[in-house]
Amino acid sequence: MSVIATPEGTRDRLFSECQDFCAAQNKLTELFRGRGYEEIRTPEVEYYDLFLQSGNPIPQEYMLKIVDRSGKLMVMRPDCTTPIARVAATKLKTVPLPQRLYYNETVFRSGAAHRGGSSEIPQCGIELLGAGGLEADVEAVTLAVEALKTVCPQGFHIELGHAGLFRVLADQMGMSEPQVEEMRALIEGKHFAALDDFLRPHREKPAYALLSRLSRLFGGTEVLDEAEALIGSQPELQYLRELSAALAAAGDGEFVRFDLGLVHQIDYYTGLVFRGYAQEVGAPVLSGGRYDNLLGAFGRPAPAVGFAVDVDLVTSGSTIQDGTGRLRLALTKGRLQDQTVELLERAGLDCEPVRHPGRRLVHPLPDYPLDAVLAKAPDVITYVEHGVCDLGVVGKDTILEQSGSPFYEVLDLGFGKCRFALAVKEGTDFYGTYRTRRVATKYPNVAKRFFAEKGMDVEIIKIEGSVELAPILGLADAIVDIVETGATLRENGLVPIEDVADVSARLIVNTAAMKLKKQEILDLIAKCQSGLERETPC
Repeated sequence: MSVIATPEGTRDRLFSECQDFCAAQNKLTELFRGRGYEEIRTPEVEYYDLFLQSGNPIPQEYMLKIVDRSGKLMVMRPDCTTPIARVAATKLKTVPLPQRLYYNETVFRSGAAHRGGSSEIPQCGIELLGAGGLEADVEAVTLAVEALKTVCPQGFHIELGHAGLFRVLADQMGMSEPQVEEMRALIEGKHFAALDDFLRPHREKPAYALLSRLSRLFGGTEVLDEAEALIGSQPELQYLRELSAALAAAGDGEFVRFDLGLVHQIDYYTGLVFRGYAQEVGAPVLSGGRYDNLLGAFGRPAPAVGFAVDVDLVTSGSTIQDGTGRLRLALTKGRLQDQTVELLERAGLDCEPVRHPGRRLVHPLPDYPLDAVLAKAPDVITYVEHGVCDLGVVGKDTILEQSGSPFYEVLDLGFGKCRFALAVKEGTDFYGTYRTRRVATKYPNVAKRFFAEKGMDVEIIKIEGSVELAPILGLADAIVDIVETGATLRENGLVPIEDVADVSARLIVNTAAMKLKKQEILDLIAKCQSGLERETPC
């Protein structure tokens, strides 16, 4: 008899887990009602066109889709704010503004397979519609603080940013839209080294100094001071100071910090953006901001601000620390492990336990609060993503293949260098045909993106072993694979015809750990950088 399991990304809740879950929901909804917010419920299924019309930033591949009887495309609700905006602009259009609404609903999003993520995300949140300016933002953030006080007794903080600051700086750079989007992604992902490389050709532009530091500017009011020292007084920075002062006056100053690198979804958010981080939880537990253009998309222009709490995370979040105050660094086994050990030893750390690991997989360093965890490359990303390791060292090839994981890529370590290349049998004219080409690879996601950017329709076959066999045996016209010296290609009669991407080892950091263990992680990053500077020239 076969066992019928739950679909991937869903799970059953039983007994005490239900009690904890419902208790958190009840605390939040009672708080919202007590602040004058009224409950709203929207359908779990909406027409896909609703989210196209709104400019919602959730990519369509993350939406769970259904086709109704008339053939119209529908989606399981991927977001609560857009349906509420629809209701406010239609059924509630005669109700005076501002409107204070709260919800206790589940959103549905399709994640990567076998990554341990959830497709059902229970949220409790509020929307303050028709209220703009400082007073409304103070109301939203103070309510966010109160919400986390009720469900995060282990401690938390909220970080404030401003979507408008990035727009102002980007406008001064004279870049194309694709370049601006690339820069945005580098800043939001805290890709320190890659951002430096990207901005170097623009270093004469007035906004360069601040943009090059933006991903590093998170913490207390000192980040506002540094930003103003680099670019001068800006309305967005002044607004964050005023908001911080108002929150302090309301008694919430101890919970507030800043992150000027919060530039996500810049076409959606129009001003204040904020996220909440709880101790011992490996992902943001709260997210919100101001979205003054959304209601206008449905014919009722009005300012708005809101936030949502992830109820699953605040009741059963992944642990990112065990009370010891030590960091955990996941290392890719093999050559990257050896090269990382050499780097850390040049930085002055005693890595003897990792040099002779035996069968043990976790190795505390004797002279530094760091535990080295030995893992396979794809698992390094999984451990960092879920927060059980604070940092990891992994090749860019693995990062590219598993794109979409929420972590920061903070440092290019410079070793493990190679490249992705497109290769064919010698004498093959890969591009000189109209028929659909077949490409074999161990990295189907990398290959798919490469050919999509070229506007080419190809058939991709995943090969687990020696991918060079595919064109030799006539299974494929070409391969996309990692090339270091090219010797294996030459010995099998293959030649590279185009580079796909450069690869090297990268240091990655869990998003919540970066905020909750900022100084410890920045100290380790600095040690890695010092180790790179002391590398013996070849």
